[in-house]
Amino acid sequence: MRVLFIFLDGIGLGENNPETNPLARAKMPNLNALLDGRSLLKESVPFVGERATMLAIDPSVGVDGLPQSATGQAMLLTGVNVSAEIGYHYGPKPNTEVAAHLINGTLFSRFVRAGKKTTLLNAYPPRYFEGIDSGKRNYSSIPMAVTNAGIELFKQEDFMDGRALSADFTGEGWRTFLGFPDTKVMKPHQAGRKLVSLAMDYDFSLFEYWASDYAGHKQDMDNAVMQMELFDGVLGGVLEEMSDELLVLITSDHGNMEDMSTRRHTDASVPALVIGDRKARNEFTREMKGITDIAPSIFRLVNGGD
Repeated sequence: MRVLFIFLDGIGLGENNPETNPLARAKMPNLNALLDGRSLLKESVPFVGERATMLAIDPSVGVDGLPQSATGQAMLLTGVNVSAEIGYHYGPKPNTEVAAHLINGTLFSRFVRAGKKTTLLNAYPPRYFEGIDSGKRNYSSIPMAVTNAGIELFKQEDFMDGRALSADFTGEGWRTFLGFPDTKVMKPHQAGRKLVSLAMDYDFSLFEYWASDYAGHKQDMDNAVMQMELFDGVLGGVLEEMSDELLVLITSDHGNMEDMSTRRHTDASVPALVIGDRKARNEFTREMKGITDIAPSIFRLVNGGD
């Protein structure tokens, strides 16, 4: 069984209030159909349907304070309660203590050692690598884990040749904001189909979507609604293209976007939306309660129960 992990940064399960929650306001017909009319809301879980299971899982994992990105992503990738280990939630970028957990024990490094094919499906523009090389930019937890596993991040040429996707799924950002006018821009539905096509070349792949967290911090309701409606289009393509050989996981590291009344992260549970074969879903979500349960479930499923 292959696993595609779509990481939505800063998405919690909030109240059904369209005044403060873009997830209650956005038109998401593909998600609604998948969840038998439900939305990404607190009131919608738990849910088990024909094609999907959705649970609420805990991003705080017993540690006081609001969950943060570096520790949250590290926990998703390792299964270790990193916040408890260091005594606090930390972010946005890993400090030395968090980074120590992203060296050998991540899904990427474990799959490499197990002989599995694994990657991060995001492509990064030249200015990203220039920032890293100059020391002006630091890796966030996910690319740090990837590079520590000896896996190269995808670059401009990989994106242009169709081996990876842009961070906004469609490529519009490369054309509009990054100054690559020849970029081929896909419709969201096409991007979803492309994402699955790429994922089928790997045992485990991950795609990181951070625009959701950015919109939440900016308290930009219109942008947040647009981001979620775009994502729903991507989801439609994913659902159309995927087969029973692939399990798709959609989850987050902490709440944020679901409460536009604050710029800060929230203590909301995050969704664990799992799409695919019912038997695989049942096994995958068995006793799943917190974000530290994600990595063990992925490793067990891809490794055939090992």
